[in-house]
Amino acid sequence: MFRELRRKRQALSPEACAAILDRGTSGVLALAGDGGYPYAVPLSYVYDGERLYFHSANAGHKLDAIRRSPRASFCVIDQDQVVPEEYTTYFRSVIAFGTVRILEDAGEKRAAIGKLAVKYFPGDTAEGRNAAIDREWGPLCMLEMTVEHLSGKEAIELVRQRDSGTSP
Repeated sequence: MFRELRRKRQALSPEACAAILDRGTSGVLALAGDGGYPYAVPLSYVYDGERLYFHSANAGHKLDAIRRSPRASFCVIDQDQVVPEEYTTYFRSVIAFGTVRILEDAGEKRAAIGKLAVKYFPGDTAEGRNAAIDREWGPLCMLEMTVEHLSGKEAIELVRQRDSGTSP
């Protein structure tokens, strides 16, 4: 169902893809939007090794699109170094494919926002984190994307540098 990467030498390993999702701070969620147009929205997220979690308002285009069709992709750019003299960029990115669901269960929702909170403020105490979550709980919606396929790719120049043991 998912296409193979055409330039296999540039493919990232599953471990490299997971590492990019772990260290990334934002990406773009792509959904089937209104009128057949794609809808892509930048979001902060957290990855737990199997699922991606996003926070959202309780209403809007994103939720309407998910209710219409839960299939989605999420792209994270890890590196995008412009190299003008080579007319290129040294890039590295990952795309996750899967389905998104709106978390309705309060326990699931709290666990998901807790993971997000720890990622973005790891130094906070449990009490501080819970107080912040409680303040925002009313209008908070949490989304969970189950990852069915991961695909990562990097510029051929980065592959060559890695293979030769040199750094960019």
